Amino acid sequence: MTTPTPAPPSSSSSATSPPTYPTYRYQPRHSSWPYTARDFLREDETPDTDFYSSPRFVTHIDDNAISLLREYYAHNLPRTGRILDFCSSWISHYPPELEKRAIATAKRIQKQKEQQKAGGEAGNAVGSRDSAATDSDTLEITGLGINAAELSSNPILSHRLLIDLNTHPSIPDPPLPYTASTCTVSIDYLTSPLALLSSVRAASAPGARIHLVISNRCFPTKAVGRWLRVGEQERLKMVGDYLWWSGWREVEVVTVCDGKAEEGAGWLGGLLGVGRRDPLWVVRGRNVVGSGEEGREEL
Repeated sequence: MTTPTPAPPSSSSSATSPPTYPTYRYQPRHSSWPYTARDFLREDETPDTDFYSSPRFVTHIDDNAISLLREYYAHNLPRTGRILDFCSSWISHYPPELEKRAIATAKRIQKQKEQQKAGGEAGNAVGSRDSAATDSDTLEITGLGINAAELSSNPILSHRLLIDLNTHPSIPDPPLPYTASTCTVSIDYLTSPLALLSSVRAASAPGARIHLVISNRCFPTKAVGRWLRVGEQERLKMVGDYLWWSGWREVEVVTVCDGKAEEGAGWLGGLLGVGRRDPLWVVRGRNVVGSGEEGREEL
């Protein structure tokens, strides 16, 4: 059953009323992990580091979807704390308020590193990285991606981790747990989602939310096989399975944009695809303490 659900009151923007999104609660469908290795085979099994070696300074969803995603994030991401943006790139599509705070935080942390280096202290940027996230006005974002040039061009990132998540499906332990995590139109490329999302949950604070953003665009040779064999609604349930079986709870599917043609396009325009917009969904979950390591404990 689909019910309109407003964003939670702990959202990042309280100045305006949050939009209401069609939302339904994911229901576990299986008594055990339902997927096989074949489901995650891809047409192109060459190293991802080769495929993504050249930076792509492009956006992978249309302007309307980007605008709506920023609005969703504005009402659903924390204003302060520590956010993990995995499968990150040169842009994260966060709203201006969060971008401004994150950029200020990144500059402050960079200044701390420079002062430490000038003072002769070790400046390990990952293992014992500096953190300003104890401040009440700080938003510290870690970007984890596969292309160094793209990550370097993202100004909101305080920390950058260069990792091929299909070779190493694990998140390095952060100095402090993440208060939220995001992944934008990239979950379809991950070949070990159970291991990876379990790792993200282990690195997250109690109550932290994960937001997996999904559209219908992809590099088909790099998307996992089952993704290409099923329809859009089954893909959403599939990602719900990913979250449930990696231990996330309160899993929901949110429709941010249904992808229908703009008003005024007419029936012929709709038939021909004129004025159509990219659809956009978010499959999200919460790190609930005591939920157990595997979904079968609560079936």
